Amino acid sequence: MASSLINAVLFVTFIAVVTASDPDIITDFVVPANLTNIDGDFFTFTALRGFFDSDYPPNFKVTKAGMAEFPALNGQSVSFAVLEYPLGTINPPHIHPRSAELLFVVDGSLEVGFVDTTNKLFTQTLQLGDMFVFPKGLVHYQSNADPQNPATAISAFGSANAGTVSVPTTVFATGVDDNILAKAFKTDVATIQKLKAGLAVKA
Repeated sequence: MASSLINAVLFVTFIAVVTASDPDIITDFVVPANLTNIDGDFFTFTALRGFFDSDYPPNFKVTKAGMAEFPALNGQSVSFAVLEYPLGTINPPHIHPRSAELLFVVDGSLEVGFVDTTNKLFTQTLQLGDMFVFPKGLVHYQSNADPQNPATAISAFGSANAGTVSVPTTVFATGVDDNILAKAFKTDVATIQKLKAGLAVKA
């Protein structure tokens, strides 16, 4: 009986740990070990000052305000990103393993979509002011299909460290054996090598 109870408690604890986003903290906020004196500056993120006065970048760009960029978010279960889509650009298929994403279009329009665990694709065309939620851990993408107008969106996450796993980079630029990829994608090694070459990091 005691053994069954212990196993049940361990199982529930394991499930809670695996499914939790950010752990609850027992203080108001978490101060990094290298800081001894904090003030309002610690709780202020200034990297987006002047952001809306600048021109669009030449390529798709994400400006993150997560725990790495804004340490005050540690333990607060929230983070943020601004996504810029010049003409005809995409945010390639990717996942956030630790959070759902709530995307808000603040300029232009976007084609978005995600694939659920039954391989069903859900798509939508978003206009200025629209919001769309990408469920936690599911492959999703955004595309600016407009050939004349750029687009901007703001994303909110329910984790200070949502994580991003790029599907093309993870599959083709991390050293997975060419033969394994050729079999998985039912193609030949030469095609896999072309895909890998296209994703190689430019020096």
